[in-house]
Amino acid sequence: MNANQVMDLYNEYVMANYTRKKLVIKKAKGSWVYSADGKKYLDFFPGWAVSGIGYCHQRVVKAVQRQAAKIMHVSNNYYNEVQGQLAQKLSLNSFGGKVFFCNSGAEANEGAFKLARAYGNPKRYEVITMQGSFHGRTLACTAATGQDKCKLGFEPLPEGFKSIPFNDKNVLKEAVSDKTAAIMIELIQGEGGIKVAESNYVRFIRELCDEKNMLFIVDEVQTGMGRTGKLFAYQHYGIEPDIITLAKSLGGGMPIGAMIAQKKIAGTLRPGMHASTFGGNPIACAGALGVLEAIEKEQLLKNTVQMGTLLKNEMIKLKGKYPIIKQVRGIGLMLGMEIIVNAPKAYDYCFAKGLLINCTQGNTLRIMPSMTVTEKEIKIAMEILEEAISKC
Repeated sequence: MNANQVMDLYNEYVMANYTRKKLVIKKAKGSWVYSADGKKYLDFFPGWAVSGIGYCHQRVVKAVQRQAAKIMHVSNNYYNEVQGQLAQKLSLNSFGGKVFFCNSGAEANEGAFKLARAYGNPKRYEVITMQGSFHGRTLACTAATGQDKCKLGFEPLPEGFKSIPFNDKNVLKEAVSDKTAAIMIELIQGEGGIKVAESNYVRFIRELCDEKNMLFIVDEVQTGMGRTGKLFAYQHYGIEPDIITLAKSLGGGMPIGAMIAQKKIAGTLRPGMHASTFGGNPIACAGALGVLEAIEKEQLLKNTVQMGTLLKNEMIKLKGKYPIIKQVRGIGLMLGMEIIVNAPKAYDYCFAKGLLINCTQGNTLRIMPSMTVTEKEIKIAMEILEEAISKC
């Protein structure tokens, strides 16, 4: 099928709840995607961070193929080997907790909310989140998200969520009440414009949660699986949360989410209290094991630090040349460039020139290439980005 035929199918049969560029992707490899009309694009925002180790990484492809030939689904009434292996890997590489598997970041966060409420039951049920945060599209995740625009048209939303200013210790301390079960944070707000949590703020949350016997939840859906140069972003802060939630890059392209909870609280969810039919699917788990294998054996954390430093330095150089660039921020390969004017125009220009990035909050270019990105690819991307900035 050609591009127009594919788009006609969408127009006729697919709900129009996404804003889509006129790009039909037929195949992809590494940091490059190829369109139905034969064009080649350098993707520096691969699948909203899903393809964190690049498209169609061979370790993931082979793991998925092997597993698909054995069995594609196992009911969670029984055991399956790869789910156990993946849980072990995630536990040993984080804080030694236990894992609940699901299919997306929103599901992982829903699981975290239910665990927090069960832990605080019956009097404590409230979860404090941060303004600018994004936690998913379900009703509870929408209620937890600290952006009013996401909530319009869906009221009344579930009660029990309170959003407060990011990085403000005084407001946080005042917000905690005898109803508070947990505090939830993204250490880097992706949808919020690549805003980074301050170290003293994160440590304050940990201390406050310890003092009040509340749970500290870190949403690692976008920051997890190596994007910041450590496997999990919380590892930059010298603390351990009670719960982390994962998805996106975890499966290397396969749909999978996970919640990891400290063992001392994991038992709060007993049989029958929560479930996910496809959670821990053998194929998705095999893909995730392929991701972890690639990160370890190909030293992708090291590459993320090196390429992230290079990319950030090049973005800072542009800031020195173009006054419209207000700030460059982020960690590792999760970077943002805030522009005073015309950020959407720069985003569109990059697209037209074959560079795929993202524009969030109306003023921030979100740039998150895969962990396998090369110096040559960064050079190509920066040439296009500079062209785009110069046209604004």
